[in-house]
Amino acid sequence: MNRKQNFLSGFVKENPVFSLYLGICSTLAISTTIDNAIGMGMCVTIVLIFSNMIISAIRKITPNEIRIPVYIVVIATLVKSVELLLHAYMSTLYENLGVFISLIVVNCIILGRAEAFASKNGVLDSALDGLGMGLGYTFSLLLISTVRQILATMSLSLSNPLTTQTIFSISFDFLKDFQIPLFGTSAGAFLTFACFAALFSVLKNRSNAKATKEAK
Repeated sequence: MNRKQNFLSGFVKENPVFSLYLGICSTLAISTTIDNAIGMGMCVTIVLIFSNMIISAIRKITPNEIRIPVYIVVIATLVKSVELLLHAYMSTLYENLGVFISLIVVNCIILGRAEAFASKNGVLDSALDGLGMGLGYTFSLLLISTVRQILATMSLSLSNPLTTQTIFSISFDFLKDFQIPLFGTSAGAFLTFACFAALFSVLKNRSNAKATKEAK
C-alpha cells in the first residue's frame, strides 16, 4: 500500500469508527452538534499525528517489553498538552467536550495506530497515517452529528471555537413539526451510527469484490 492509499484508507476502507469500530464511546457521546464533532476531531487528529511521529522516531530504542507503557506515556502527555491549550484558548469547546478530552488517552484509535503502524514505519509515513486516520475519525463525527443535529432540532449551526461567534446557522422552520428528539439522545446516536456502519460495510464489500474481480 503506497502513501496515498494508506492516507485515504482512513475514510472508508479502514475508517476508524464505521469500519474498525474504534473510539465509538466518545463518538456517540459528543456527536450532538458539529461544533463538538469538529472540536473532538481536531484534538484526536493532533494527538494521532504527533504520537505516531514520536513513537515512530523512538521505535528502535524502545524495549519491546515496555513498548505499550511508553506509548501510553507519550499519548497521555500529548493529550494533557491539548487539554491545557483548549482550556486556555477555547474554553467553550473545553467545557462542551468535558471529560472526553482526557479520555482521548484511552481512545483505541490512537493506541491501535501506534502499535499497528507507527511502531513499524518511518516518521513521515506515520505522520500521514495519523493525519488520514484523524481526518477519517473527524469525517465520521461530522456525518453522525450533522444527521443528529438536523433531525433533533431541524437546524444546523457552526461556531468559531476561538471567538464563539456563529459562522453560519440554518433553521428548517418549515420542518419543525417533524423534529425527532430521540436523535438528541444516546439511543439516537447509536441508531445513526448503526445506519452509517451498515452503509460503510456495503461500500467496503463492494470495493473488495471489485478488487477481487480485477485481480482474476
